[in-house]
Amino acid sequence: MAHLALYREYRPQRFGEVVGQEHITRTLRNAIVQGRLHHAYLLSGPRGTGKTTVARILAKAVNCLNPQDGEPCNECEACRRITSGEALDLIEIDAASNRGIDEIRDLRDKVNFAPVELKYKVYIIDEVHMLTEPAFNALLKTLEEPPAHVLFVLATTEKQKLPITILSRCQPSTTGGCPRTRSWHGCGRCAGSRDSRPARKPCRPLPATPTAACATPCRCWTR
Repeated sequence: MAHLALYREYRPQRFGEVVGQEHITRTLRNAIVQGRLHHAYLLSGPRGTGKTTVARILAKAVNCLNPQDGEPCNECEACRRITSGEALDLIEIDAASNRGIDEIRDLRDKVNFAPVELKYKVYIIDEVHMLTEPAFNALLKTLEEPPAHVLFVLATTEKQKLPITILSRCQPSTTGGCPRTRSWHGCGRCAGSRDSRPARKPCRPLPATPTAACATPCRCWTR
């Protein structure tokens, strides 16, 4: 039987479910409630600390038809389509695989088109530090004068590699590791929802560090 990583199956769907990044989720929720969204956010931090997860929740929250205190309802059509990966206006780009200027130029050419089904067209660019210099230059032109209906979320594990011109046009937030006890607590909830037995043993030990990537414990578990 193929193993299914619990951290993928139980990825948080609300800001309140994100473990260890309250300083970021609180800021984003306040911005949504107050209607003071920035046009571009930069999430930087170690691998597995929730950058992509937060980006996807943000995409839902700004497009939710029935938001509650900055949280997505996860029940409206917009939330459901984003959760299922079917929303045409949520575009995710893996810069590690698409480093060239052609991909960013394509983004720049299409960014002015109005959203097809959502309020905001959201671009999530993961591992953005992997873009080439020409690609960064092309992206910069879009970040300088973005359309009102577009929201950018850039994610990186190596913020120091980003050009200062890109950094200066983004609202920065840094994710960090969370205490091991909180990581295990979150993973225990995942395991508990699968069956009624006590939390199962991990298939490999958690690194002996005071803090860890929030997804690390659940990466150690399979069903």
